[in-house]
Amino acid sequence: MKAVFIAVAVCCLSFSGGIARAQSADPRIAEALKPLPDDLKAGATVVAYDAATGARQVLRQGTNQIECQPKAPDGFVRCYNKILGPRRDLEAKLRAQKKSDEEIQAAVAEAQKNGTVARPQFGTMSYRYSDDPKRIKLLWTMSVPGATPETIGVSTVSQRDAALKGWGQPWLMLPGTPGAHIMIPINALPLSNTAGGK
Repeated sequence: MKAVFIAVAVCCLSFSGGIARAQSADPRIAEALKPLPDDLKAGATVVAYDAATGARQVLRQGTNQIECQPKAPDGFVRCYNKILGPRRDLEAKLRAQKKSDEEIQAAVAEAQKNGTVARPQFGTMSYRYSDDPKRIKLLWTMSVPGATPETIGVSTVSQRDAALKGWGQPWLMLPGTPGAHIMIPINALPLSNTAGGK
């Protein structure tokens, strides 16, 4: 009987320890994973940046090619291919130095030009979420450097307003440039903008 009691006590302690660990998990991890498709969430790395120094902090080491950040000061949660990690590191360091958005963009462009920061490859996906109803809440983007409507057959007509109503379609931004990308609003999911009629 005593052995049974000890076994039950050990099980209870192990179970409560598991609960405590689950409850103590950094809530930023769950927040950072919001934009991703379900099959990519379990393996994604989650990072944050120290606002004062720009230093990278790994909140959870992942196993796949995706890296995510919890909500930034601009209100966006972001996930992206790890190839973009060095760019995010540079941006965080420059932001900590109080550089303007224009200065950061110029520094990133220069770093990409000289090869110290990789450009996204054709087809690289990024994922973004915002809980601001005035923004597209759930948005995926595909990098298509140099693409034009003629080369890939995607409209350049903005779907922002339609996406805010829950029925936006993909469109191409910055056609013909190294920064060309397809905006893909994700409709009809719990995190999406509220659906509305046309």
